[in-house]
Amino acid sequence: MSSLLSVNNLSKAFGAVRVADDLCFDIAEGEAVGILGPNGAGKTSLFNLITGALKSDSGTIYYRQADITKHSAQKRCRNGIARSFQIPQPFNGMTVFENCLVAATQAGGMSGSKAEQFVVEVLDDTGLLDKSNIKSGSLTLLDRKRLEMSRALATKPSLLLLDEIAGGLTEAECGELIDSIKRVRASGTTIIWIEHVIHALMAVVERLIVIDFGRMIAEGDPETTIKSDAVKEIYLGVDGGEAA
Repeated sequence: MSSLLSVNNLSKAFGAVRVADDLCFDIAEGEAVGILGPNGAGKTSLFNLITGALKSDSGTIYYRQADITKHSAQKRCRNGIARSFQIPQPFNGMTVFENCLVAATQAGGMSGSKAEQFVVEVLDDTGLLDKSNIKSGSLTLLDRKRLEMSRALATKPSLLLLDEIAGGLTEAECGELIDSIKRVRASGTTIIWIEHVIHALMAVVERLIVIDFGRMIAEGDPETTIKSDAVKEIYLGVDGGEAA
């Protein structure tokens, strides 16, 4: 698989706090990658750097072999990088359909009936089609999470960044969300997913990247990486030297 995203020696600090510390990794086209790390590890800051909401202090980001390090967030989104937010941020006064239509037209570059039909397809895939005309402010938490993902998908991304989208859901709701994300993956969309609900993450991704204080501390296939001493000690709070 060819590389869709390449992060090279990426660094960012706020005073003495480093949220990205010489990070380097590649994401292949069509891959699903999970990001793990304790609170404050720099996970969401990494998403902000990839999407252009934050400017890096040093390092480069390549997307489809083009240097996008200095591109605006708007340009990155129009070129196929979309994200959800940990706390859903819909336009509460708009319907579900209107929220996604804004994304399809303003970021996805579509218009007219083409945009409307694409939004219908997205909402059908994410299980929200029957709630198209409901104001987003009245949705349940699960449906707000679905809408957050739907709005990102309505931009027609090649790379989808999901930020703790399973947090706060019941076990049954989490299962429904996993099914939706698997359908997105099956459509060919590349996914990077930050998540604390580890069983949800493990059901979808094929590789894990673990970071702490902005540095990568482990990377590899999920089953091996989650059992590594570095992850046990830093992420799970277990001394890596202790017997299992």
